[in-house]
Amino acid sequence: MSTPSEATRRPAPPAETATANRTWWDAEASSYYVEHGRFLGDTDFLWGPERLREADAQLLGDPRGQVVLEIGAGSGQCSRWLAAHGATVVATDLSAGMVATGVAVNGALDAAVRVPFVQCDGRSLPFADASFDTVFTAYGVVPFVADSDVVLTESARVLRPGGRFVFSTTHPMRWAFPDDPGPGGLEVRHSYFDRTPYVEQDEHGRATYVEHHRTLGDRVREIAAAGLVLVDLVEPEWPEGHEEPWGGWSPLRGRVIPGTAIFVCHKPG
Repeated sequence: MSTPSEATRRPAPPAETATANRTWWDAEASSYYVEHGRFLGDTDFLWGPERLREADAQLLGDPRGQVVLEIGAGSGQCSRWLAAHGATVVATDLSAGMVATGVAVNGALDAAVRVPFVQCDGRSLPFADASFDTVFTAYGVVPFVADSDVVLTESARVLRPGGRFVFSTTHPMRWAFPDDPGPGGLEVRHSYFDRTPYVEQDEHGRATYVEHHRTLGDRVREIAAAGLVLVDLVEPEWPEGHEEPWGGWSPLRGRVIPGTAIFVCHKPG
């Protein structure tokens, strides 16, 4: 069971952030899958709560024959979708709990869509340089580390020249608004330029969950510093007929302000 927490905004350095989030995801892995597994599917690939599917967006290109790395894979549904469409995929996650959940889901599915899992930190990938044609994460790693620039540099390192790195994360604009799916979530409460992390902490002040904010400009500079080229920025619109909220994401908010940003990057050959 999760430790009771209070929410605040305060500094949270890399080590504290990593410890808090690894512990949180370890504890919540099973319940997270129970709560969101139907929405995400076991062999589907959604880029975010707006339900933009890779089958429609094709941001990674044709999966057939690609060697792909997913970081922050959770239970691995995106990786399985790619495997089902002809890619060779490795799924990774910081959390042993999420890896265990992914392996358990693997066991209930056909061998053709099972993918190998590796527990590792996205800031220090245990793979050789230029090992993958594509690296991606759908709402994994990037917002949950204090040093996302290191994640981008590591992803670029293991990417082959000419390869593609794609990541989705909470749209930076959303940090100016409270995490409320109702009308209150349409009122600006914070400065967009305030990069102070969101921290949940226990009664002793120890962080139990952390998310970090970067502006759009910050993200572009991180991409460039990693030696990558930004080729597209996708801001999915909330589709008609989709009435299922996800936390602070909802039809009310999603139809007037962006909730997700997807950065499509290329490593020069």
